[in-house]
Amino acid sequence: MPKFEWKGRTRAGKVETGVMEANSVDAVYARLRSEDISPLEGSVKEKAGFSMDMELNIPGMEPGVGDKDLIIFTRQFATMIDAGLPLVQCLDLLGTEQENKTFKKVLFGVKESVESGQTFADSLAKYPKVFNDLYVQMVKAGEIGGILDTILNRLALSMEKTARLKKQIKSAMIYPSIVMTVAIAVVAILLIFVIPTFAKMFEDMGATLPTLTQLVVDLSNWLVIKFGWAIIIGTVAVLIVSYYLINSQPKGKYFFHSVFLKIPIVGDLIRKTTVAGFSRTLGTLISSGVPIMDGLEIVAKVAGNMVVEEELQKVRSAIAEGKTLSDPMKESKVFPHMVTQMIGVGEQTGALDTMLGKIADFYEEEVDDAVEALTSMIEPLLMVFLGVSVGGVAIAMYLPIFSMAGKFASS
Repeated sequence: MPKFEWKGRTRAGKVETGVMEANSVDAVYARLRSEDISPLEGSVKEKAGFSMDMELNIPGMEPGVGDKDLIIFTRQFATMIDAGLPLVQCLDLLGTEQENKTFKKVLFGVKESVESGQTFADSLAKYPKVFNDLYVQMVKAGEIGGILDTILNRLALSMEKTARLKKQIKSAMIYPSIVMTVAIAVVAILLIFVIPTFAKMFEDMGATLPTLTQLVVDLSNWLVIKFGWAIIIGTVAVLIVSYYLINSQPKGKYFFHSVFLKIPIVGDLIRKTTVAGFSRTLGTLISSGVPIMDGLEIVAKVAGNMVVEEELQKVRSAIAEGKTLSDPMKESKVFPHMVTQMIGVGEQTGALDTMLGKIADFYEEEVDDAVEALTSMIEPLLMVFLGVSVGGVAIAMYLPIFSMAGKFASS
């Protein structure tokens, strides 16, 4: 973001100077006026020259805006609004203090849009990569109802719970992924570089190889001589194609998402996480005054699984035909029977948002238990995998040595 040198007069008549980061000269003028400083005519100029704090901006390499950045901003913004600070001043203060350069630019862009007369929600909607439909719709409901601070606090709480679930699942997957990767790499290095040396040594000694050792040597020869590069290239190609199908092709993405739901244990965890996220998000939207049809549309878009998104769109279509929320959900294979029953009770009692909150609390605890159980189960399986793979290769190489040592001892 460019820097501008400015000179202005305060209300007390004192002349002050300074340097300000902004998107344009007009933005500098607007900010100075909001701080009760009258800029002197022609005094705002872009700062020229190179300085050590200038940054090299490479397209596509800008820092992203993470969940933590957005949650902190939302909490701080809600506190400022509750304290009675004007909307533009809140955006200006938070934008100035923001360390994430990408988010700083977004916040100043939102501020300029609000200053031009657009609503806060419409200004946020210009940056869909940062503020999703859920965020924008809740802010819109808060603006219409005059309870923006309350809505932002609810939104921050919902985002915190969602982020905590994501973090739990990622943490549970990181350890086994690292162990599996290291184990496979170690076995590959042994087979490609170490085993051929042992095989040559055994061949020179004229030793008769045990069955296990011969299998490992044959596997090493197969990898090194015949298909080593083919396997590496094929693995990379499969990973690239899978990534492309998951992220670029709707049919491929739908296929993989449906497969994930059918994987034992993992599919159950995904389903529980989905139910928790659906319940928390829809409950928050309904309690904020967002109509249920709009709420379902938003929840479907942020579901994160195309199978779930398709089911929610079917539910939305059924409601448009006059059905209740619980009836079409009973026909879905995604949502458990208990969930549909509780939603039905919530509809009958007029406390659907409260009931959705209780469902979310219950399934968030279920996810905690499922992640803990999965972690406990994975650890011994990893030990077995390491023992069989790395340990098996090591034992296979030492068997001939033990055999020859026994023969020399007996002779």
